[in-house]
Amino acid sequence: MIHITELRLPVEHAPEALETAIIHRLGITAQDLLGFELFKRSYDARKNSALSFIYTVDVNVRNETAILAKFKGDLHIKPSPDTSYHFVTHAAQSASASSRLRPVVIGFGPCGIFAALLLAQMGFKPIVLERGKAVRERTQDTWGLWRKNVLNPESNVQFGEGGAGTFSDGKLYSQIKDPKFYGRKVIREFIKAGAPEEIAYVAKPHIGTFRLVGVVEKMREEIISLGGEIRFSQKVVGFDIENSAICGVKLENGETISTDHVVLAVGHSARDTFKALHEAGVYMEAKPFSVGFRIEHPQSLIDRARLGPHAGNQLIGAADYKLVHHAKNGRTVYSFCMCPGGTVVAATSEPNRVVTNGMSQYSRNERNANAGIVVGITPDDYPGGPLAGIEFQRAIESKAYELGGGTYEAPGQLVGDFLMGRASTELGSVTPSYKPGVHLTDLAPSLPAYAIEAIREAIPAFEKQIKGFSMHDAVLTGVETRTSSPLRITRGDDLQSVNIKGLYPAGEGAGYAGGILSAGVDGIRIAEAVALSYQNA
Repeated sequence: MIHITELRLPVEHAPEALETAIIHRLGITAQDLLGFELFKRSYDARKNSALSFIYTVDVNVRNETAILAKFKGDLHIKPSPDTSYHFVTHAAQSASASSRLRPVVIGFGPCGIFAALLLAQMGFKPIVLERGKAVRERTQDTWGLWRKNVLNPESNVQFGEGGAGTFSDGKLYSQIKDPKFYGRKVIREFIKAGAPEEIAYVAKPHIGTFRLVGVVEKMREEIISLGGEIRFSQKVVGFDIENSAICGVKLENGETISTDHVVLAVGHSARDTFKALHEAGVYMEAKPFSVGFRIEHPQSLIDRARLGPHAGNQLIGAADYKLVHHAKNGRTVYSFCMCPGGTVVAATSEPNRVVTNGMSQYSRNERNANAGIVVGITPDDYPGGPLAGIEFQRAIESKAYELGGGTYEAPGQLVGDFLMGRASTELGSVTPSYKPGVHLTDLAPSLPAYAIEAIREAIPAFEKQIKGFSMHDAVLTGVETRTSSPLRITRGDDLQSVNIKGLYPAGEGAGYAGGILSAGVDGIRIAEAVALSYQNA
């Protein structure tokens, strides 16, 4: 097939216009075009240009060799890459297939799901241990916090089937390098499980929080149908390690599961698991992460600023943004997990602490836009070893709980008041979406002074890129602390822990991913490493 990039058409083009454009671009007849499929579609909505879609397509034609020779040297016409997935092995090809111990996957977020799915598809029948509940029960528990101020520490936004990504819009884009197109495997599995087919080609695909629920359930069913086993409410509290090799995992109910292959896909909030690993001697190190607030504006304001006269066009939907500012004090401030037409949600997993996150439905049609506005920090800001970042996060989250009134309401402040350094006492034109609710106050005590200073400098700077960004009535809600894991469970080239054989640190919690897509890709890579380890045993 032939891969064509940069085909531009007006957004409201006729259905047959893309086929016509392909024929014209290649200089062929309609009879020579045997078929095509979309690889990617983005849009150009610059204020001074016509609103257009930009297509990348894979085309099946007669006389492919001659056409490629004709366009040799054209950067936009190349042979199509092979994006199909090829399994590295199968259980039947592995030594001692009938007597081996089954692999254990700890955690059933995006990384754990794809690690388990790939292992199951290769015939290795994994055992999945998830401390939280199945996704629909978990959703009810999550609403318990949002609607009734009741937290279940084992079933919430962070813990349970689907992981934290279930409640953060289901965004499926990433900037990771992916030369083997593992990301396409992730996307295709989501589509097979019921996600909309457009996620295969739109530039910034998303499934939406509640649609993702059904997708996750279908993927679980496939793992089980292939011989996998998924156990919910099964909290891992310890690890059996002998001669620097994993030989079992201990559950809170007293059971020990013998295994010599453990995929550690616990997510970035499994603080007690990190402690257990550290006590067991697993090597880990502190790593940078970010802290800050959520900011909310009217979505219409963001649409006008980003799309100009094209704002409100249903074919391109709600506008997003990505912002970065390098502050004078040396800190970098940036937008994180931007949710167009979404809501700010309560995301704590520990009692008497407040954490925020953002999410959107598939439609992205809520009144407000929200994003994290966060400041990068490093282990120099929280010295004390690999677990020190966790205590740093906890101190901020506890302060937010206190500032919010001690009821899981989040502390909030109008942007204008924040910039002036005074407490807010009443809302303006922007109604915050956070549930259980927002308690207006002064946010300055919730973060270190250097972070407050950097954010106060960044917001007016962002105004230069998005008119209205620093509007007085925009609302800041605190705090955002779970941007990424505060530590890395270091692994070697074989993807195993650098000092514990058979332990495979994976995904966000181990410090090797950030978001659904990259976590899923990492899960695939880990599954391949585990399968090859069995094969070579």
